[in-house]
Amino acid sequence: MVNVLVAFLCGWAFLLNGCGAYNFSGASTGTAESFQVNFFQNMADQSPGSTFEPGLDRDFTLALQDLIANLTSLNLTNSNADLVFEGEIVEYRVAPMTATANQTAAQNRLTMSVNVRFYNKTKEEADFERRFSFFYDFPGNQLLESVKSEAHQVLFERITQDIFNASLADW
Repeated sequence: MVNVLVAFLCGWAFLLNGCGAYNFSGASTGTAESFQVNFFQNMADQSPGSTFEPGLDRDFTLALQDLIANLTSLNLTNSNADLVFEGEIVEYRVAPMTATANQTAAQNRLTMSVNVRFYNKTKEEADFERRFSFFYDFPGNQLLESVKSEAHQVLFERITQDIFNASLADW
């Protein structure tokens, strides 16, 4: 019985090792060993209707670094990485979505958009520049300040996952 178990485990180890640089997140890092996430400047105030949210740039940059570090075995570095993520936050806007009979907002939508440039030194055909966007809806009788923490969590989770999928998920 023990021999069967050992053979089974060895077979799985062989299969997992033989599949290349994949992990359970579905990431394909190829021969890359390191990644860097350059600071995502907040340029949202340059887009009509958008507002500048202090600290958004730092928080988003850290969220992207954390996601990639948690889902891959790549080493985070500050320079000369095999994979480089950079860009800027280009939209951060609250807009009314539905109105009440009294002409007030029944629901608001916070939209965030990020322009991303991805460079893969080990597979240059994977490079891209693309815009990623998502939204968070909240009741019109609430201020953004009261839902900001949850909104940012939802926005960051979705946008960073979309960036990860576009750059490293090789389905």
